[in-house]
Amino acid sequence: MIVDCHCHAGKGDRMTAPWNTIAPIKSYLRRARAAGIDMTIAIPPFHSNYDQANDELGQLIAKYPGRFVGFAFVHAIRDAGHIREMVGRAVKKWRFRGIKVHGFDAMPTREVCEAARRFRLPMLVDVVSRPEVVDMLAPQYPDVNFIIPHLGSYTDDWKAHQQVIYQIARYPNVYADTSAVRQFDYLVQAIKRAGPRKLLFGSDGPWTHPGLELHKIRLLGLPPDQQAMVLGGNALRLLRRTASGQEPLKVTPSGKHHETSRSEAVAPGPRDSLSQVPESEYHL
Repeated sequence: MIVDCHCHAGKGDRMTAPWNTIAPIKSYLRRARAAGIDMTIAIPPFHSNYDQANDELGQLIAKYPGRFVGFAFVHAIRDAGHIREMVGRAVKKWRFRGIKVHGFDAMPTREVCEAARRFRLPMLVDVVSRPEVVDMLAPQYPDVNFIIPHLGSYTDDWKAHQQVIYQIARYPNVYADTSAVRQFDYLVQAIKRAGPRKLLFGSDGPWTHPGLELHKIRLLGLPPDQQAMVLGGNALRLLRRTASGQEPLKVTPSGKHHETSRSEAVAPGPRDSLSQVPESEYHL
C-alpha cells in the first residue's frame, strides 16, 4: 500500500503564489495513478479562512471515496479560541484524520496540541527551518504524534535537516516526511539514524511530481519490509489511532504497482473512484 502523506488540493484565496491560489486535484491524480500511489493525505492550500478551506476540501475529496484522507488546516493565532470546534467539525462532518499547521502562518500553540490530543490526531507541522520548535512540542505532548514535512526545511537548510534527523531518533512521537528533500544524503542519514519506522513518503503535490518523489524512496535501496514502512505502513499506523467513535480507515488499492507488507494490511474499502476522472486526463 503506497500512501502519499502530504499533498494539497483545492483553492486558496490570496492568489499571490501557486500555493495560495490553486492546488489542482486532477493533475495530481493522474500523476499519482501512473506512479501507483493508492491513497493520499490531502490538505487545503494557504487560505485566509481555514474553516471554509477545510469544508471545500471535504466536499472535493468526498467525490473520490477511499482515495483521500483529509487533514484540517488551522491558523494557530487567527483561529485561536475556535480550534477545537474547527477540528471537531472536520472530524465529524468530513472524517478528517489529522491537523496541519504551517509555521509561515503561526507555530502550534497549546490550543492546537490539545485539539490533537482530544481527537487523537497526528499533526503535520511545517517548522519552516526552525526545528528548535520540535524540542518544545514533543516533550510537552508525548501522546501527540508530530510529522515534520520536508525533513524540517523546504529551502534546503542542512542544519534543519540534521536537527530533525536527531529529533526523530530521539523522540518516539516525532516523524518526518520526505517531500521536496533535495539533498538525498539526508534521507539516507535519517534511515540510518532513526530507522525506517520514523520516515514517511510524501510528495507535497500537486506542485511537485509524486512519481519523482516516490522514486527517491526506491533509490534508497531498502529491504522490501522497510520500504513498505516508509511508503505507507508508517502513515497507516498513525492514521489508525483515531478519535473514539470514528469509523475504521478503509482503503482500496488503486494501481497495479500496489506494494504492502502483511503486517500493514488494512481492511478493504469502497471502490476507488479514480474512474470519475476521464481516461483522457491520465497523462503526465
